[in-house]
Formats: sequence, structure tokens, C-alpha cells
Amino acid sequence: MKLLSPGKIGNVSLNNRMVMAAMTRSRATADGVPTDLMAAYYAQRAAAGLIISEAINISPDAVGSPLTPSIYTDEQIAAWQKITQAVHAQGGKIFAQLWHTGRVAHSTDRQGKLPVAPSAVKIEGMQHFTSQGLQDFETPRALTLGEIKQTQADYIQAAKNAIKAGFDGVELHMANGYLPQQFFADSSNLRDDEYGGSIENKARFTLEIMRGLIDAVGGDKVGIKIGIKISPLHPYAGMAFDDPAASYDYLIGELNKLDFAFVELMKRSPMFPLLPHYPQDDEIERFGSQIKHTLIAGTAYDRETGEAELQKGIADFIAYGVPFLANPDLVKRFELNAELNPADKATMFGGGEQGYTDYPTL
Repeated sequence: MKLLSPGKIGNVSLNNRMVMAAMTRSRATADGVPTDLMAAYYAQRAAAGLIISEAINISPDAVGSPLTPSIYTDEQIAAWQKITQAVHAQGGKIFAQLWHTGRVAHSTDRQGKLPVAPSAVKIEGMQHFTSQGLQDFETPRALTLGEIKQTQADYIQAAKNAIKAGFDGVELHMANGYLPQQFFADSSNLRDDEYGGSIENKARFTLEIMRGLIDAVGGDKVGIKIGIKISPLHPYAGMAFDDPAASYDYLIGELNKLDFAFVELMKRSPMFPLLPHYPQDDEIERFGSQIKHTLIAGTAYDRETGEAELQKGIADFIAYGVPFLANPDLVKRFELNAELNPADKATMFGGGEQGYTDYPTL
């Protein structure tokens, strides 16, 4: 199987083409410090060709949900070092996913501070999970130009912290309705300055961060330690584009000019209907075929569909989320075509060992 063949991302050699996708599990402490239990969880899954960590808050202002890990204090960095060492001890590789939730947040878990966003536009038709239960979304506060620059600097510092913590690289989370995508989407960005209006201006926030990441931690003037995750047609958290094809054609064209390791292209989740004016094309064929970097394809793949995607020749790796959650030995199970454990949805977020480190192996 091509899925089980070795591959390479940047200068990182990988044992197979199965990537463990980022999955928020809410097992950190209340102040964002990763735990020893998290180290055990990641070490169990180190047979993945590459692990992309759960989303990691880059700053106090980035926090949007309870019990999510961060990487801006010495204590947090030291705790992540235990995790990267545990993964490396098992022969694995791990990248840190850099996260700012933007308006996908609530003041309940932000010391009473309103979430921030490119514009003061509220998420409608959804609720947010907080430490006090489900809450309606709040209208966020629009970032000033100075705050935008500080947020970009926070991403750069978080990347440096991640490398210090022993991660093999970092991934900018520009998918699923979080802050970089909020800047890019027409539905959430109503600005009239250099970060709003045209497609070019709306892409500026993300492209400036990518250039900064490459300069800061790329290594040897090549962004071998940098990736980005995008989700062009996924409407989660109110993301809507007037013309998603035009927007992402531009973004991909600009990313193609930059020297970094990979793009993770997330297909729309089957749980979310396609917006009426969106293209019906397969995202990997429509957008992935334009990407000049190593391509990781993700969302709802299984053993057979993942292998078939690789055989098409557009994607280089396949990302798996829930299958890796419920099957620490997913690589071995794919090799043997063995039955998979089902995931326990009730224990996905928060809690202890149950539904986290107690899934059985073969």
C-alpha cells in the first residue's frame, strides 16, 4: 500500500504516509499546561508517519475554549518538551499546530474579555462550548492595526517556542473558522483598511504570518519546518466566501511563491451542507492540483479511500483524525486490514484516561 510507504515532508523523513490530524481533546490544565497524560496519549500514536498536535493557543488572547493547551509560558514549553521527547522516543515525528480562535471563543473562558476578530461580526446559529456549558456566541471586538501586528508577532514567538519545546515543525491553523480564516472570509471581515476589502487585502494577514514563520524557524532559508492548514469549502463557524474559488485560487497562488514544507487541505465535513453558490468539485482535485508544495489531504478518509486518494497522484499524505483517536495502532491495523475500534464520542472532550489513553491495541 502506498499509505504504508515511507515519505518526506521538508527534510523530515517519515515512516509512512498516514498523518494524525490535529484533534482538540481538552486534557490540559486550566492554565493551558500540557499534562503527563497527554504525553502518554501522543506516544501511543507515534507510529503515525507524522503527528500534528492538537491546536495550541499562541497567547492568552488566543484562548477560546477551556482546558486547551498553550505555548507562551516557560511552564507550558517545558511540559510540551515532555510530549515531544515521548513521541521521539517511540520513533515518531510531531508538528505543533498554532492556534488563535478569534471570534470562536467566549468571555467565560477569557477572564471576562470579549473575543477579538477582524470585525465585530457575531457567529449566528451556533453555540460555543465553555466551562459553564453551551453559550450563545458574543459579538467580538474588532482588532486595531496595532493589535493585528502584535497577534502576528505572537504567532512568530509561538513558533520559536514550539521549536524550543522540541517539535519537528509548526503548522499555521488557517482552517475551521479560526482567526486567519476570519480575516480571509467575506462573511467575517468587513474592514476597509489594508486587511479588508479585496481578496488580496483579506489574504494579507495569513501571508504575512507565513513569511514571518519561514524567516523565524524555516531553517537554512528554506521553510522546511512550516506547514499551513486550509479548508476552502468548509462553512463551519459562519465562514462564507462570495467566490471561494477566486479567493483560494489567489491564496494558493501566493503560497506557491513561498518556500515551506506542506499544505494540509481539509475537505468539507460531510456534516455541513455545501453553501448553494459553492462549486461542487472535489476539493482535492479543484484546489489540491494547484498546490506546488507537499499535499496532505484530510477529512473522513478510511483505509480504502485514503489509498485511492494517494493513487490519484495529487495528495502525498492522508490525514486521519477519529480513527487515530480510537486506534493508537492504526498503522498496524491498516497493514493487517484489521477491524477498527469505534470512537466514544462522549469522552472526546475533557476528562481523564477514559476515551483517551485506554483504547485497546491489537
